[in-house]
Amino acid sequence: QVQLVESGGGLVQTGGSLRLSCTASGLTLSSYHVSWFRQAPGKEREFVGVARRYNSNPNYADSVKGRFTISRESAKNTVYLQMNSLKPEDTAVYYCAAGSQVTSALMRSDMYAYWGQGTQVTVGS
Repeated sequence: QVQLVESGGGLVQTGGSLRLSCTASGLTLSSYHVSWFRQAPGKEREFVGVARRYNSNPNYADSVKGRFTISRESAKNTVYLQMNSLKPEDTAVYYCAAGSQVTSALMRSDMYAYWGQGTQVTVGS
């Protein structure tokens, strides 16, 4: 049975850093596109970034580019989201998602078959 589990969220002050983890079971993440999305209360789900399968160069939303980094540790079946220089507007529930569709629209949430439960990130001043 496929399961994705996010961890690493918490409370951090403006300018701080967090590293989120997405660990999979029942699925080999290296064979899937893995994206991070976030959703703040009352807001639409927002694409954060994607690590495409067979592609070493992740892509990021403009809002996080230069601050967030996605990486894979395939031996642990884990994908990370390193978040630096955090801002209050980064406050959201962060989700990882895995998909295998051949598509250029990987920023669309409906392209992903598997989702984690989310982890809360709160950035205060």
